[in-house]
Amino acid sequence: MEAKPILWIVIPCYNEEAVLPITAPMFLQKLEDLGKAGKISPQSRVLFVNDGSRDRTWAIIRELAEKDERFLGISQSRNRGHQNAVLAGLMEARDKCDITISIDCDGQDDVNAMDAMVDAYLAGSEVVYGVRSKRETDTWFKRFTAESFYKLLAAMGAEVVFNHADYRLVSSLVLNHFADYEEVNIFLRGMFPLVGFPSSSVYYDRAERLAGESHYPLKKMLALAFNGITSLSVKPISLITGLGAAVSLLGLVIAIWAIVEAILGNTVAGWTSTICVVCLLGGIQLISLGIIGQYVGKTYLESKHRPRYIISERTWEKPERHWIEQ
Repeated sequence: MEAKPILWIVIPCYNEEAVLPITAPMFLQKLEDLGKAGKISPQSRVLFVNDGSRDRTWAIIRELAEKDERFLGISQSRNRGHQNAVLAGLMEARDKCDITISIDCDGQDDVNAMDAMVDAYLAGSEVVYGVRSKRETDTWFKRFTAESFYKLLAAMGAEVVFNHADYRLVSSLVLNHFADYEEVNIFLRGMFPLVGFPSSSVYYDRAERLAGESHYPLKKMLALAFNGITSLSVKPISLITGLGAAVSLLGLVIAIWAIVEAILGNTVAGWTSTICVVCLLGGIQLISLGIIGQYVGKTYLESKHRPRYIISERTWEKPERHWIEQ
């Protein structure tokens, strides 16, 4: 009899005490359903990643792990952000399972899409992307900005799957190669396509958050979008170069025109036009310097080779404490 793949569901958690008791049984039930269908091994697990939560999230994870061995948890030493939390869970799981499925804790992503993901893996896909079929639950503004973001990433040359976030199945084969990507500034939805291997997509409808509040307000969404663009593409710098060349050419034309007008004696006081030109050029320069500064700053951070995450506790291990004798 062919061995069934071991699945670990990786779930990043940050201040999720309100929703965790609701969604944890859903994830466990999905494991049981997939097991009964003969698609995955009984050794499959649910792994929660506590991303430095300030509420009872870690306490709840520990309680779940004590009640059922299929629940596991790791805790980061501090909050490092959603992307690093997902990465920590994937790297923790890659040597212990055959496939992982990363999904958020809030219950918005349809857990039933996991059936189709596992089927796609069994059919030969090493990466299966969970893709939203529509965005009817989003406001018009959020839908417009999200879709514009994916289109902008594509225009910048980044390989991304349209309307895919971080709900995906990844095999241990892919994760072992993905571990070679050691950059500190990570944007997972744009990095996995770079690894290659056969991939496919599963479409699903996204629901409203089951409980609690969203941890991704507009400010964080914009920061994630900008980080994604600057982490995956250097095209903004190329655009700055092109813009600088165009503005320089325009300035040369204006300078020639001004010299000709001065020779002809047609010069007049041009305070308004001068101010407009100075403000325009000053704004362009500041924006350009800011974008270049982002790349320089990221290069600086990469050069430090700091760890992307630090796991302080695991539910299957006793917390280590080192006491200094007085």
